[in-house]
Amino acid sequence: MRLRFLRSATALFALALIAAPTMRVHASLPPVVDGQPLPSLAPMLQKVTPAVVNISTKTRVRVSNPFFDDPVFRQFFGLNGSPREQVEQSLGSGVIVDASKGYILTNNHVVGGADDITVTLQDGRNVKGTLVGTDPATDVAVVKITADRLQALPIADSTALRVGDFVVAVGDPFGLGQTVTSGIISALGRSGLGGSSFQNFIQTDASINPGNSGGALVNLRGELVGINTMILSPSGGNVGIGFAIPTNIASGVMTQLIAHGKVSRGNLGVQTQDITPNIAKLLGLKDDNGAVVTRVMPGSAADHAGLQVGDVLTAINGTPLENADQLNNAEGLLPANSTVTLSVLRNGATRQVTAQLAPEKLATLDGGTLDPRLVGVTFSDLSSQQASQGMAGIAVASVNAGSRAAQAGLSSGDVIVGVGNRRITSLRDLQGLAAARPRQLVLLVATSDGLNYVVIQ
Repeated sequence: MRLRFLRSATALFALALIAAPTMRVHASLPPVVDGQPLPSLAPMLQKVTPAVVNISTKTRVRVSNPFFDDPVFRQFFGLNGSPREQVEQSLGSGVIVDASKGYILTNNHVVGGADDITVTLQDGRNVKGTLVGTDPATDVAVVKITADRLQALPIADSTALRVGDFVVAVGDPFGLGQTVTSGIISALGRSGLGGSSFQNFIQTDASINPGNSGGALVNLRGELVGINTMILSPSGGNVGIGFAIPTNIASGVMTQLIAHGKVSRGNLGVQTQDITPNIAKLLGLKDDNGAVVTRVMPGSAADHAGLQVGDVLTAINGTPLENADQLNNAEGLLPANSTVTLSVLRNGATRQVTAQLAPEKLATLDGGTLDPRLVGVTFSDLSSQQASQGMAGIAVASVNAGSRAAQAGLSSGDVIVGVGNRRITSLRDLQGLAAARPRQLVLLVATSDGLNYVVIQ
C-alpha cells in the first residue's frame, strides 16, 4: 500500500474522463414523496462550494546535466553560462476561511516552495496568491488573495466529531472542476502514516482523489471540520481510505503563520522510548502502555516539573499514551507556552504533574557563511522530537523563495543527511563545506517522499 498526497493526475486521464460517453438519464426521482421533499445536500453545498478554490502552482527548478556542466561542451555548442531551469506545475485545492482578509487554508505540499500561485474561484476568476507561511511538520499552509465578493467557510470544533458522523469532501480532483463526494468519519486520531511529522488525522470513506489536497471536509451544517490531505491506496486511486487534518490543528497553525510567518512549538525536554516486555518486567509494570523517560534535559520544562529518568508517562491532558510516538505527536501539536498535565507512574504510584512547554532553542547556521550557493538558507539542529524519532542530520529551518537552493528544490522542513559522499550529523559537520567548496554542491536530503539528491550550482 502507498500513501499518496493528492496532487493532480495527468492530462491524459482528465481527457479520458471527458471523452467517455455520457449516460442518458431517462427518469429522475420526484422532488416530493407523500407531500415531503426528498433529502438533499444541495442547499448546504450552495453555501460551501463558493469557499472552495482551485490552486495551481509553478515551481522553477534548476536542471543539472553533466554535459552542460562541462565548460568545453558549453564552448563547443556556444551555450552561455546562464542556469538551466524547468518549470514544474501542480494542481490542488484550498478553502477560504477569512473572506475579508482573503486567507485560504491549504496543504504545504500544494504550495510549499512554489514561485507562482494562482487561485481560481468558483465564479471563474483567477487571482494571484501570496504565500503567508507553511508548516511542513503538519502539512498546513496559508495563502492570501486580494479580491472582492469572497465567501468563507465557518470553522467547526473538530474535537466534537464522532466515528459515524456524515461528512462531505469538496475539492478539484484531476483539475476537472469542483467535485463533491460524501461519506462518514471512519476513524479519528490516525497517526504514523508518514509524510508530516505531527499527525492526528481524520479518516473518511468519502471519495478523495488526486487534486483534492487542501480541499474542504465539511459536516452536514456546511462547517469546515478538516483539510483533505492524503489517501492510502495500493494502486494510486481512491479506495475509501482518505485522511484530513482536523480544523483544531489547522486553525491553530494558521493563527501562528498569519501572526509570525512560522510555527513555534512547545518542548517538554525529555527523550523517551517504548516500553518493551523486558522494560515492563524491570519496572514492575502490568502492561507495556506508555513511554519511559530515558533523558531529562537540564533546565527544560520536564526538569522544572520534576520528571526523572525511569518515569513512565501514561497520559497527556487526560489522553492515554500507548507509546513514545504518541507523546512526541501530542507534544508537537501543542503551541509554545501550553500547559500540559502528565500522568506519571513512578515506583508503582501514579501522580499528576503539570508542565509548561517552552519553545525549544536550537542552534542555527546561515548557509551564506558556508557557500554563496547557500545564501537564503538557514540550517538548524534537529528538534528533540525529531531526534526521538531516530532522525539524524541537520534541519533546513528556512529557504528564501527565489534563492538558488529553492530553485534546486530545497525546502523548509527537509533534513540534510549528507553532502557529497560525506555523512552530516551536526552543524559542525556542515561547516566543513566552507573549506571544500565543491564545483557541484550535492546534498542528500530526507523528505516526506524519501531520500533525494539536491544539486545546487
